Amino acid sequence: MLNPPKRMLTLRATALVGALILAGCSSEDGENASSAVETPVAEVEQTTTTTTTTTTTAAPTTTTALPETTERAFNGRPVPQAPRTADEAIAMFVAVQDGLRAEGSTQDDWADLGHTEQLIVRTMLRQPDWQEQFISELPDDYARIAELHLEARTELGLLHQGGVVSERVPGWRIVDPEPLDVLVSHYQRGAAETGIDWEVLAGINLIETVMGRIDGVSSAGALGPMQFLPTTWPEVSQGGDVLDPADAIPGAARYLVQRGGLDDIRAGLWGYNNSDHYGNAVLAYAEMVRLDERALRGFYNWEVYVGSAEGTLWLPVGFDEPEPRSAADYLAENPWAATLG
Repeated sequence: MLNPPKRMLTLRATALVGALILAGCSSEDGENASSAVETPVAEVEQTTTTTTTTTTTAAPTTTTALPETTERAFNGRPVPQAPRTADEAIAMFVAVQDGLRAEGSTQDDWADLGHTEQLIVRTMLRQPDWQEQFISELPDDYARIAELHLEARTELGLLHQGGVVSERVPGWRIVDPEPLDVLVSHYQRGAAETGIDWEVLAGINLIETVMGRIDGVSSAGALGPMQFLPTTWPEVSQGGDVLDPADAIPGAARYLVQRGGLDDIRAGLWGYNNSDHYGNAVLAYAEMVRLDERALRGFYNWEVYVGSAEGTLWLPVGFDEPEPRSAADYLAENPWAATLG
C-alpha cells in the first residue's frame, strides 16, 4: 500500500480543541442529541478471542517493548506512558500494531496495547507538528491505520467544538464489555438481518459507549450500548431489551435502514446523529476494520475518557458514581487519571 495522501497531515488541527477530543456528543458538552440517540461525553476499551484478518501481510511474531510503567489505576490496570516525542510515538505505535497482530497473542496482551494505542492517538492530536513525520515514517499498512485513527478523532473533536467544559465527571458506572467475539457476532447478525455493514455497527458501538463500557443514562435520557432514546427504541426494538447488546446492536442496524442507510449510509448515520462529523468518524473506524479486522483488537481495548475543567480524565472499569461529582475531587483522589497530563 502506498503512503497515505498528504490531506491527512494537517487534520484540520487548528480547528480542534485539545481538551475536547472526545467520542460522541452530549448535551452536557453543549451538543444537541439526535432524534435517535445521544452519544455520551466519553471516548473510548477491553476482553476477547482472535478475529480473522483481511490483510495479506503476515502477522509479526515479535514486538518491540513499550515503555515500562509501574503506576496503577484503582482497578490494578497499568497507567500507560504517553509519547514525549514524534520518534517515540512512531516506535510505540509500531510496537502496538506488531503486538496486536502477533501470532499467538491473546486478550491479555491486547488490553494494554489497545490502551497505549489510544493514548498515542490522543497525544498526536495534541501535537499537530508531529503528525507529518508520524505518518510518513510508519510502515505503509500501519500508516493507513494511523491516518484513519487521526481522521476519526479529529472529526469527533470537531463534533464537540464549542461545547461547554464541565467541572464534573459524569454519574456513570464503567463495566467490562462483552467479549470481542460475542460483540462481533452481534454486529454480523445485525448486518445479516438488514444489509448494513457490520463494521459500521462496530464504529457506532465504539463511539457511543466505548463498546458497552459506559453503563448509565445520558443527560438526554439515552440508554444502552447503542444509546437509544426511550421514544425511539420501540420503533426498532422488536420487543428486545435496549440494555442488551444482543438486542441493541441489531436494533441500531434497523434504525439505520429506516433512515435510508441501505441507499446512502451517510444519510443513515445522519439520522442516528445529526452531524457529518459523526458519520465521518464512524466510517473511518469502519474502514479501519475492513482493511484489517485485527484493528478491532486495538480499539476494543480503548478506555473511557471524559473532558472536564481539570483536563481529559480516565474513568477505568470499576468507576461507579451514581451522580456527577467534582472533577477536581476525582483527580485529587486519582492523580493517575490525567494520563495525558
